[in-house]
Amino acid sequence: MKSSKISGTRLYIHYISIHVRSAMQYKASFVMTTIGQFLVSFNMFLGIYFMFERFGSVEGFTYNEVLLCFSIMLTEYSLAECIARGFDTFDSMVRKGEFDRIMTRPRNEIFQVLGSNIELTRMGKMAQAAVMFIYGMTRCGINWELSRVVTVIFMLIGGTALFCGIFLIYAALCFYTLDGLEFMNILTDGAREYGKYPISIYGKRMMQICTFVIPYALVQYYPLTYLTGRSDNVLLIFLPLCAALFLIPCFVIWKMGVRHYKSSGS
Repeated sequence: MKSSKISGTRLYIHYISIHVRSAMQYKASFVMTTIGQFLVSFNMFLGIYFMFERFGSVEGFTYNEVLLCFSIMLTEYSLAECIARGFDTFDSMVRKGEFDRIMTRPRNEIFQVLGSNIELTRMGKMAQAAVMFIYGMTRCGINWELSRVVTVIFMLIGGTALFCGIFLIYAALCFYTLDGLEFMNILTDGAREYGKYPISIYGKRMMQICTFVIPYALVQYYPLTYLTGRSDNVLLIFLPLCAALFLIPCFVIWKMGVRHYKSSGS
C-alpha cells in the first residue's frame, strides 16, 4: 500500500511536469494568459475600491478587512481551479468517450481526471490575491500571532477542498446529462463573486445555507471574525477543516455517477 501511494505521488508530479513542459512550448501565450488572469482579478479589486469610495464600511467591515477576506477566497478558488480543472471540463471528456479509456486503466479515475488538466495560468489570479492579501494584512492592524497564521492556512486548505468538492459534483452530474450544467457556476464563479464580502451582509437565510448546505461561511465569515478580532473563540480556527469534510458527500455523489455511467456512445 505504501509503495502504491509513493508511485501515485510520483505519477501526479509527472503529470504536473508534462503540463509545465507543454505550457513552456508556447511561453508567450502562457505569460499573456497569466497576465490576463491577473488583470481580470484586478477588475474585481477595482470594484471593491470604488464601492468603499462610496460607502465607508459594509456591515462594520472596513475596506482593508474586505480585501483580506476576498484575497483569501480568491486564492482558494484559484488553487481549486488549478488542481481540479479536469473536473470543470469533464463534460467534454464524457461526450467524446474519453472516460471509457480512463475506466480501463489500473489507476483511480479521480486521480486520472485531476491529472488530465492542470491550469498553471491560474497563478495570475493567485498573484493578484497575494498582492491584495499583503496590502490588507499590513493595514488591518491585526496582531499576526501563530493562531492567526494557522487560521489563514486552514482557511486556504478548507476553501480549496470545498471548491474542489463542488467541481467534483459538477463532473458527477455530467454522467447523467452528458453536458455541463451552467447553474453550477453559481456555486463556483458565483461564490468567488459574492465571496468578495463577508457572507453575513447577505442576510440570515444566506448565512444558514452557507453554513449547513454549502459551507462557504466555514472557510470565510467565521474564521474572518477571529482574524479581525471580532471573536476570541479559538474553535473558529478549526472550522475551515470541518468544511473540508464536504468532500465526503461529493465523493459519494461521484461514485454514484460512475456506477450510473454507461458510456456516451461516442
